[in-house]
Amino acid sequence: MNVSEAVQSRRSVRAFTDQPVDRDTLTRVLEKAQRSPSGGNVQPWNAVILTGEPMQALFDRVAQEFPKGRAALKPEYDIYPKGLDGVYEERRFGVGEDMYAALDISREDKAKRLMWFANNFRAFGAPVLMLVHTPKYMGPPQWSDIGMWLQTIMLLLREEGLDSCAQEAWAAYSPQVREMVDIPEDHIFFCGMAIGYRDPDAPVNQFDVKRAALDESVRWEGWQ
Repeated sequence: MNVSEAVQSRRSVRAFTDQPVDRDTLTRVLEKAQRSPSGGNVQPWNAVILTGEPMQALFDRVAQEFPKGRAALKPEYDIYPKGLDGVYEERRFGVGEDMYAALDISREDKAKRLMWFANNFRAFGAPVLMLVHTPKYMGPPQWSDIGMWLQTIMLLLREEGLDSCAQEAWAAYSPQVREMVDIPEDHIFFCGMAIGYRDPDAPVNQFDVKRAALDESVRWEGWQ
């Protein structure tokens, strides 16, 4: 698989099979991903990779909090900016509506939507969950570095025939994650990433995820 094929076939997979993921494969991916760029070669990324009983224990702990609704949500940063509007909010809203349409869940069926949202906290059935953290004093440039590292991992996973879903949703339950996983107190918990093999028959893995036209994001100057 070349880079273009990996980019084209990568998507946020939200339904995985129970096929195990080999640790040697993940080690190979992560060792290659260490070549990801970072300003000043700081390499600010840190992660804990769960499977089996520790992962299930985390799922069970968060499941205790889920019925409490918004009262239980305590992210350590704003997952979306409070002022998100315009085309950015339209894109965020649009992909959610497209996903629920693929699942045949109407806007009015709040209970069913909530039940589906709970799948986030079972890593959508993936056998591996990676939890990402970084020192609290790291700034936006270093968070950008972490994003490049995560993207590198996601593309390398595709090369291995694997899939992923980066999950900032896990940040909403930061206290519970810290209870169950050893994340240093002077680090901020950023996100999770579900890793496994996609279920190709699941409708949630088949709907078209729209992308903006290039001219909405890029302006050319000095070109003939």
